[in-house]
Amino acid sequence: MRKVLFPGSFDPFTIGHYNLVERALKLFDEVIIAVGVNEQKTGWIPAEKRVAALEKLYKEQARVRVEQYTGLTTDFATAMGASAILRGIRTVKDYEYELQMADINRQLTGIETVCLFAAPELAAVSSSLVRELAHFGKDVTPFLPEDYSSILSEL
Repeated sequence: MRKVLFPGSFDPFTIGHYNLVERALKLFDEVIIAVGVNEQKTGWIPAEKRVAALEKLYKEQARVRVEQYTGLTTDFATAMGASAILRGIRTVKDYEYELQMADINRQLTGIETVCLFAAPELAAVSSSLVRELAHFGKDVTPFLPEDYSSILSEL
């Protein structure tokens, strides 16, 4: 079974991230969405709420699993039996950076990196953009997967 680990940020997944999971499911048997927890960093939404919301968002998708982790992503990917780490790409600069990181990860751990672009109309929507808009009290629902906002409000 081919598994890919998709490391989550400290912010909620955007429609672009959701699109990447859909694309990854065409290439892999299972996608593990990994929500990283770092005691020194806090996201817009606490890790427990992100995990619960993502589990609800993907409850109908048996091939998607949501896990919380601490430490190095590569160590967690190995522990989960993932053959690759999924990285979302928005720009060419992102891609160049991820290629360098992929080479380092492959040399140090043997884990491959799969870089996918979100659909062009979704690629510009980043977690950073959503976080900034939310910080200033703007409506971010157009940038979140369908029902994600209502799921978050229920928690």
